[in-house]
Amino acid sequence: MIDNRPKKTKAFIAGVNLNDPNFDYYMTELADLTEANNMEVVGRAEQKAENIVAGTYFGVGKINQIKSMAQGLKAKVLVLNDELSPVQIRNLEKMTKLRVIDRTELILEIFASRARTKQAKLQVALARLQYELPRLHPSENNLDQQRGGGMSNRGAGETKLELNRRTIGKQISAIKKELKAVASQEEIKASRRNQSRIPKVALVGYTNAGKSTTMNGLLKAFDHEGSDKQVFVKNMLFATLDTSVRKIDIDNNKGFILSDTVGFISKLPHNLVESFKATLQEARDADLLVNVVDSSDPNMIQMVRTTQKVLNEISAGNIPMITAYNKADRTGRNYPQIEGDDILYSATDEKSIRMLADLITKRIFAGYGEFELLLPLSDGKELAFLHEHAQVNKEEFKDDGVHVSANIAPSDQARFKKFMIAENA
Repeated sequence: MIDNRPKKTKAFIAGVNLNDPNFDYYMTELADLTEANNMEVVGRAEQKAENIVAGTYFGVGKINQIKSMAQGLKAKVLVLNDELSPVQIRNLEKMTKLRVIDRTELILEIFASRARTKQAKLQVALARLQYELPRLHPSENNLDQQRGGGMSNRGAGETKLELNRRTIGKQISAIKKELKAVASQEEIKASRRNQSRIPKVALVGYTNAGKSTTMNGLLKAFDHEGSDKQVFVKNMLFATLDTSVRKIDIDNNKGFILSDTVGFISKLPHNLVESFKATLQEARDADLLVNVVDSSDPNMIQMVRTTQKVLNEISAGNIPMITAYNKADRTGRNYPQIEGDDILYSATDEKSIRMLADLITKRIFAGYGEFELLLPLSDGKELAFLHEHAQVNKEEFKDDGVHVSANIAPSDQARFKKFMIAENA
């Protein structure tokens, strides 16, 4: 039988350790990112140093060692743990005879292959152009192929360089304009959800921690049509970049809007944080965040810090949060169990999912009250408001008016005070 699958490019990963206690974690993450970009990691090297070498990133001795090891392993690509300058990349490619990819370009390539919606594709394109703009160099222009050709040839190269810069600058402006239009459409959708008064919950956390599996578990447990609304799940970093939004109706007549946001990662390129702020709008607008953490990962604490750092960068750091330690089935610990605002659970276990749902509803409906109301038959406006902005548990039309039992948000309780006939604690 013929295997038609494309062969993975062999990659060698390397980095400079500036006495960073998290260095091994970053390198493990780099290996996972490399694999996610359809490459096979065949070797690894590191250099302990006090400073990065300005022109070559590594010292000359380490570069020769990496070249020899990579050639022996038949690697074609050298993937580096930091964002490098254009000069460092060119010098390393010249010295190692390998294609050199820094951490930022690696993440950009992954994002480019995963983007599905128009918004995500535009954001990736913008981030890539912003990454490439300072990396343009006269030697890469077809007008500057000759070496030592005098001032006239050098000027032609620089003219071509400026032309390329202007072209990229225009592309960046055009994409920003198009993104603004797309973002405004998304904001209209978000504002409609915000106006509904239905609580909003956003799943956040490190990529591949199990956010999408958690959403699918909640859909399966509480939505009769959940099988038709499942979101894409795959065991890889950045399996999807697109935010998914679903309505979850809990058994006790309480519901919430649940969004599954793009995963975070350490040392996320600044341009991508800026570009994906619109994608992370759901997190900023949420009433409650559920930080999904892989409890089986030895780097769990670092992942929690990474998530909090990105949340702070997108102005979502002060939103109430539940920390949900997923994949407990891989830890040997008893689950599910709740301690304060933390839960240890497995997203593939129904009992865990129901316990998580209970914790979420307790948090988001903490200020809500269940009230018995008597509305005039002629006051259809208030009844319509309740259906749109509250959780209506029961309604019955009688001669004296409409008897309604509803869970009402604190901000709307004063509005219905005159209609209250009883209040259940």
